[in-house]
Amino acid sequence: MSSTKTQTGAAPAQACWNCKAVAGGGHFCVACGKIQPLIDGADYFAFFGLPQKLKIDDAELEQRFHQLSWKLHPDNFVKASEFERNLALERSSELNDAYRALREPILRVEYLLLREKVRKEGTTKQQAPPELLEEVFELNESLDELREAKTGETPEGGDLSELRGRLSDAQKNFQEKLEEVDAELRGVFGEWDAAVDAGADDGERHKQMAKLNEVLNRRSYIRNLVRNVAQELEA
Repeated sequence: MSSTKTQTGAAPAQACWNCKAVAGGGHFCVACGKIQPLIDGADYFAFFGLPQKLKIDDAELEQRFHQLSWKLHPDNFVKASEFERNLALERSSELNDAYRALREPILRVEYLLLREKVRKEGTTKQQAPPELLEEVFELNESLDELREAKTGETPEGGDLSELRGRLSDAQKNFQEKLEEVDAELRGVFGEWDAAVDAGADDGERHKQMAKLNEVLNRRSYIRNLVRNVAQELEA
């Protein structure tokens, strides 16, 4: 798919399987109204007729989802040919996948970066950001002491209650940092959307995606720290 099509969310045109006219790139042929096969290379944004932006109006997305759910529902094709019924099933399945991927901001940016091969599924860079190295080191020490205390050993850092208090404070600290990263990520979303509106070339788009990926990796690392501390405190 060309960068222009990706930016506008427009699907590439193809000939209608039924009337052979240019189908228009939508779910149904603009000439004869027949449901169309999925287009190779079309993305989830294009499926909803949306530009490839990261700030999406939740209400608008949900409205489009319900409209398409009704139009593409297999029950509407019970009297159609088997070929058309299968197309409806395929598009209904794609609709659900697309909605799951786009309805939440983090899933949305992950989908974009996975699609553009900037990010690999199931892999994130689990490396402490340089500015957090000292705090992460201290946190890991406290976690080790807490685990030792739970086994009955007396840690150098104090009793179990004192350790839990220290880790609770650390958890709040990293939760605040997570909120700061989320705010930063929203800012980068805006930069990406502005680049899309400006018709940025591939070089600028990849630069923006690399920035998105870096912030997303930092967010993932901090989120995991917060989760790990919470698990230890609850155990």
